[in-house]
Amino acid sequence: MTETTVIRNAAWAVVWDASSGSHAYLRDADVAFADGTIAFVGKNYDGPADREIDGRDRMVMPGMVNIHTHPTSEPLRKGITDEIRSPGFWHSSLFEFLTVFNTDTQGAVACMQVALAELLKSGVTTVVDISMAFDGWLDALADSGIRACAAPMFRDARWFTRDGHSLEYDWNVAGGREGFDNAMRTIELARQHPSGRLFGMVSPAQVDTCSAELIRDSYDYARERNLPFQIHAAQSVTEFHEMTRRHGMTPIQWMDSIGALGEHSIIGHGIFLDHHPWLHWTTRKDLGLLADSGTTVAHCPTVFVRRGITLRSFGEYVRNGINLGIGTDTYPHNFLEEMRGALYYARTIAETVADLETIDVFNAATIGGARALRRDDIGRLATGAKADLVLVDLKHPSMMPVREPLRSLIYVAGDRAVRDVFVDGEQVVADGKVLTIDLEAASGALQEAQARSLEGVPAQDWAGRTADQLAPMALPTLDRLN
Repeated sequence: MTETTVIRNAAWAVVWDASSGSHAYLRDADVAFADGTIAFVGKNYDGPADREIDGRDRMVMPGMVNIHTHPTSEPLRKGITDEIRSPGFWHSSLFEFLTVFNTDTQGAVACMQVALAELLKSGVTTVVDISMAFDGWLDALADSGIRACAAPMFRDARWFTRDGHSLEYDWNVAGGREGFDNAMRTIELARQHPSGRLFGMVSPAQVDTCSAELIRDSYDYARERNLPFQIHAAQSVTEFHEMTRRHGMTPIQWMDSIGALGEHSIIGHGIFLDHHPWLHWTTRKDLGLLADSGTTVAHCPTVFVRRGITLRSFGEYVRNGINLGIGTDTYPHNFLEEMRGALYYARTIAETVADLETIDVFNAATIGGARALRRDDIGRLATGAKADLVLVDLKHPSMMPVREPLRSLIYVAGDRAVRDVFVDGEQVVADGKVLTIDLEAASGALQEAQARSLEGVPAQDWAGRTADQLAPMALPTLDRLN
């Protein structure tokens, strides 16, 4: 039989106002859900109620949508890539570092469990997992309880460097085509998964590692199946110059020229557009191409600000009409911290608090992400939407005094005030604890996986350097005090 859960008299609810097409506050609200779907949002619910939750000290809000993350690898790099330097590649970590700190399947599962637990605890109910597929990947995603978009990566070429400043590509077009074929099968398996919470995304890995043919074919497949499509592009100075060397145009302009921009498209990062001051490029077309085509930009502020890099700027993209979503490309997988960072970094680089509003980032974290994923049933608290929702403790000291609860949550409290999270109507976080993942055990397995990874670093590095040479400790380690 259907069981109905009702949140009674929520002090604040962030509801979807269909008349204005925007989020709004509703005070003293009731929210009811059953069969994984929201059945009622409003006041004085008088329908069936099998379970009741007292909402008097709670804010209810829609679960957030993370459109770009690599949970099977990034948690392992904690304590390693925090402040590494790569001067030959404008300090991007992509080319010298992310190719040498690798993990095995056991480590990938531990990484995923840690990352997804952190995301759930910070209010994320839908995540895009951009990973290399492995046996058991989809089941591990489903077991976490999160709603997941599986994005198996594929590409025609891999990066490598022989000297730390010049980038080379090892091309294998047949391998790229095989990867695309495998990705299509994996996406279909996600659609058919018995959990009912998985779906797929077409994800050629990077604009500079994929041929025009592979990108066009995979984009056409996404359009035919009404799937989201995401590719890393405009993510580094090195990539920008490589693409202009090959084609005489920016990565975004080249994507447009091959017909791969549009409402299905998500550009992972999209920072180094032709207006970025590091590039001193001669055109100013990229923002307009993204806006006019309806392409989304997946913004992941933390991973770039570690290298002194930001969008120029979040508010400028919004003013140009570009749909934005938020992602956690790196550790920590704390989505509320990522949102806070997006606000602060944009205002810093634009040198004005007026660059953007809190609602701009909240929209990106909810309806912007949902739009990018081709969905109108997530990222909003509305009748008929998926029962993906978050309860925030208004009595937590970091939320008090309560005047503007969203701002208090994003700027101050963060995940400390997230009490309960529901995905598809099922509770996955209770009183701040993840119910679906043994976080302590996963963290222990991650520790062991990192140790195995560090041992293999010299064999992967172009100069045979150890992990301690590549990523020195913040303090010297003494054998004893004199």
